[in-house]
Formats: sequence, C-alpha cells, structure tokens
Amino acid sequence: MKETITFEDFTKIDLRVGTIIEVNDFPEAKNPAYQLTIDFGNLGIKKSSAQITTLYKKEDLLNKQIVANVNFPKKQIAKFMSDCLVMGAVNGKDVMLLSPETNVVNGSVVS
Repeated sequence: MKETITFEDFTKIDLRVGTIIEVNDFPEAKNPAYQLTIDFGNLGIKKSSAQITTLYKKEDLLNKQIVANVNFPKKQIAKFMSDCLVMGAVNGKDVMLLSPETNVVNGSVVS
C-alpha cells in the first residue's frame, strides 16, 4: 500500500468518464501501446497513450467508455502529447480498463 493521503488530496484528482472515438497504433512507444482519442463531453477531446495491447484490439476499443484522470499536466511520450491518464487495473503485464457498467454522459465525474 502507498502512503496515506488526506481526503483533500483525493479531491484534487479529477476522474471523468469518456468515450474512445479513435484508436491508433503507437510504434514509437517503448512498450506496446495505442494512441487513444477520447471524448469527454463538455471537457472536450483529449488524447492518451495506453499500454493495453495485450487485452484489447483496436476495433474493440472504439466507442468504449473509460475512466481517466483529466487534470494531470500534459506529458510527451515519444512524439505524442498525452492530455489525460486512462485508469486500469494492472495484472502482471495486462491492464484491464476501468469503465462504467452502463453508458453515462461523457464528462461525468467519478467519485
């Protein structure tokens, strides 16, 4: 377990639901990954790199709703600028995306 944080620390994290609208291969990444374009509704369109190639095919990701942190600073990964961090459960080298059980409005807050 990591160090204990306060509730105020937790409230700084902005987790939102978005829908993946585009998926591309990312051959420049150190580890196999996809480049995702995600629609967060009123928050707009954001991009992310995700190492999820072992469990997901590109076509299976299109229109999938996911959970992501949207208030990290942008991060450059190779020649790609990531705007958000997609959330997933890590099991060895596999990452299972976190997603709502039913569709919700893009941009919905996760708390």
